[in-house]
Amino acid sequence: MRSDMSPDRTNWESRPPGALRTVAIAVTSWVAVGLPLAPLAGCAVGPNYHAPAAPKTQGYTADALPSATEATAVTGGEAQRFAFGGDLPGQWWTLFGSQELNELIARALKRYPDISAQQAALRAARENARAEQGVFAPQVQGAANQQRAKISGASISPGFPSFVTSLYQANVNVSYTFDVFGGERRTLEGLRAQADNQTYQLEASVLTLTSNVASSAIGLAATREQIEVTQQIIAVEEQQLRMIRRQYESGVRTRADVLQQQSNLASVRATLPGLQQQLASYEHALAVLTGQFPHDAAHVQLKLSDLKLPEEIPVSLPSDLVAQRPDIQAQAALVHQASAAIGVATANMLPQLTLTGSVGDESLVWSSLLQGSSGVWSIASGLTQPLFEGGSLRAKRRAALDLYDQAGAQYRLVVLNAFQNVADTLTALDNDAQALKAQNDAVSSASAGIELIQRQYEAGAVNYVTLLTAQQAYQQARIAYVRALSSRFTDTVTLFQALGGGWWNRNDLATAAAAAG
Repeated sequence: MRSDMSPDRTNWESRPPGALRTVAIAVTSWVAVGLPLAPLAGCAVGPNYHAPAAPKTQGYTADALPSATEATAVTGGEAQRFAFGGDLPGQWWTLFGSQELNELIARALKRYPDISAQQAALRAARENARAEQGVFAPQVQGAANQQRAKISGASISPGFPSFVTSLYQANVNVSYTFDVFGGERRTLEGLRAQADNQTYQLEASVLTLTSNVASSAIGLAATREQIEVTQQIIAVEEQQLRMIRRQYESGVRTRADVLQQQSNLASVRATLPGLQQQLASYEHALAVLTGQFPHDAAHVQLKLSDLKLPEEIPVSLPSDLVAQRPDIQAQAALVHQASAAIGVATANMLPQLTLTGSVGDESLVWSSLLQGSSGVWSIASGLTQPLFEGGSLRAKRRAALDLYDQAGAQYRLVVLNAFQNVADTLTALDNDAQALKAQNDAVSSASAGIELIQRQYEAGAVNYVTLLTAQQAYQQARIAYVRALSSRFTDTVTLFQALGGGWWNRNDLATAAAAAG
């Protein structure tokens, strides 16, 4: 039986003098009735919740990961070392070394409405838990009544005349329900678990927000560079089309050659609106994420060259990941809440003991209401035991058990997905490094090819079309290189998110703001 959730006690010495007689009656009654039940006061029916044990798996991937990724001698191509067992900083985005990115995230944390909504939900959950604590104290109510009525004399004696009378009453009522089987304590336990769930929901929202801002900013920078390269390709294609038209007019080329080059140019131009729309979408997303209307937000000028690739990546041990992922902890709190609900459903099937008392004054004349002779008091106790509910109470308890099983299964699924997230991003970082090296080699080869063909063209060994084709291949390789570089930054953000975002090392953002509220 649980004994760690004893009810809060009230300092009765601070009560107003007018309630002293009520308090005396209540205390006497509690002593008389409550002492025999004292051995049960610490008991609470239902299962005692224990946090699920950490998974026993020893790693994230079936194949061993390298200690560091492959390095490429370009900005953003640095080798990334996996520091297994390391701890992620609370403000992980500062590892990218961009002041503009830091400012974007700071504005998002301050202005994004969902964070304020989650903070309000957390405060409400905590207040609901505080409100439930009130059931462990006696409920005291004051009442004053005045009644004037005509009384039939027949109710007193045949032939007795009717009369009009007044009745004045002033009393204080006290009631207390003994939590013998811990139903109220389980209710409080469930509300506290709900507050825990909301705390981790808030942290998960912060992590999602900061990751979305960082990923959108990186995507915007990469898209802008792709647009610049595409515009350069279009310029090359237009130049090549002009040359082929001149050759066609001089009889060197055919009409089919002109049409083919027009098709090539149109194909490249067709990719530009999609990139421009993608750029606009990133700008609109960043505006909303930072709490602004798209019309009012300034353009983000971030470039990939402004970002520093984090070279040392702290990677949590598998045994620590469960405690560090806010979504896992949020689901664990739901399991705790479902566990407490079983105790509540069980307690509802058992007897309920209530003690009530009142003290006050009652008089037919207002002027004598507060005289000693007008004093009245009462003490009563009641025991309620459900006898027949059509099976509803047992069904509700079975439903609570089923919901507990459901919450447990969902918890296991969240844990599995979390380990998949980490495994995916760890392997992605390694593959991104290899892809960047390959794309960098492709750019280097295309650049060297242009230089060679340029010399051959100047020497008359090749025609101008060959030179323009080489330039086009170089520009296409540059686009693929930009995408590969962007993936390294984006997947690094995704890994930091998959590892929980380091919220346990942060005390100046959402949780602190919610507590202050």
